[in-house]
Amino acid sequence: MEKSTNTQLRPRYWHCWIGLLLCLALVPVLRSQGLPLKLDWITLGIAFWFLLTAESIFVAVLLSLIGLPEERVARPFLTRCRQNPLRCVALLFFFVILGWLTTWPKALVVGVDVVALLELYDRQGKKGLRNAAASVFAPATYLFLGFLMVLAYNYAIVSVRFNFVTDPAFAAIDRWLLMGHSVSEFAHWSVQTFSLSFFRVLEFIYFGMFPQIGAALILVALCDGRTQALQFVGAILVSYYIALAMFYIWPSQGPYYLCPAHFSRFPSSLQVYHLQKTLIRDALALWQHRPISRISTDYFIAFPCMHIAQPMVVIWFLRRWRRIVLALAIYDSLLILAVLMLEQHYVIDVIAGFLVAGFAIAISGSPFHRRNIEPATTQAGGTA
Repeated sequence: MEKSTNTQLRPRYWHCWIGLLLCLALVPVLRSQGLPLKLDWITLGIAFWFLLTAESIFVAVLLSLIGLPEERVARPFLTRCRQNPLRCVALLFFFVILGWLTTWPKALVVGVDVVALLELYDRQGKKGLRNAAASVFAPATYLFLGFLMVLAYNYAIVSVRFNFVTDPAFAAIDRWLLMGHSVSEFAHWSVQTFSLSFFRVLEFIYFGMFPQIGAALILVALCDGRTQALQFVGAILVSYYIALAMFYIWPSQGPYYLCPAHFSRFPSSLQVYHLQKTLIRDALALWQHRPISRISTDYFIAFPCMHIAQPMVVIWFLRRWRRIVLALAIYDSLLILAVLMLEQHYVIDVIAGFLVAGFAIAISGSPFHRRNIEPATTQAGGTA
């Protein structure tokens, strides 16, 4: 019996061992390609610990309102508002001041975050808030450090492998899948058919994938415990490790690279437009071994599409909340549309993203053994 239990638990730690091996090899790999051992800590730190954290808490609140029982989320808050209306007035005043100082979308995100933290404090007290923060901080740090390592290897691969070598093959596969058509044709038709605001919405959906991961981490940590949250992050990182291996074998940039008219037809005011130009330029610079000062946020991996793989991992770990899964499934369906209409990925990239997610979930181990999940009360004071 003991032997059987150990066999079941062992896969839970594969992501740790893979990450450790990659970490040990990182410095020699970077030095072999003449890459710096420095990271752009300011950009990466601000993006992850401030912007992404704020957005993730906001999305976690939205998902909680959608999928968690009303008596655990909305009803206690409304009851507290009725009992203390002055507090609601103060929060409203705080929101107006934020909107005046920044923008209304930012004010909404920060305002909801503040309300969520105050509500957590009211329900759990200082100790409960501290336990909840500890449950989230450890897996968040693990995700941050793992993603930094993925970025570094991503730079190293582009230095040793020409980043555009597989694009013609993937374009040919897409033409077969789309019966003679291509993603670029679809995108060009969309540019002529829809307004610029439509593409801004697609861009918002595209970049909104990242807070989805952070929100899932928060919900899993607070509802299922720190151990399960670490396992969720492990599955996310394993999907990245698989993507690195596939990217080394089949490096590609995306359909926008092969499209000769892309940058003349695509809306230049979109953030994605400048991102695509920057990635082509930086990939060529790395391939030509031009010196760089530090490793930053450039992410070159097109195949597989991690904008599909990661949301699938999120849905798997949140699968017991059906309404949350339904909401995420609708959003992720629009996300598939966004990555294609923005010419970010081939169709084969999307298919590969689903396969990578399934493989990462399968080898992560823990989600298949629900009895190994720590009770929420031991990790976050029973917070949901």
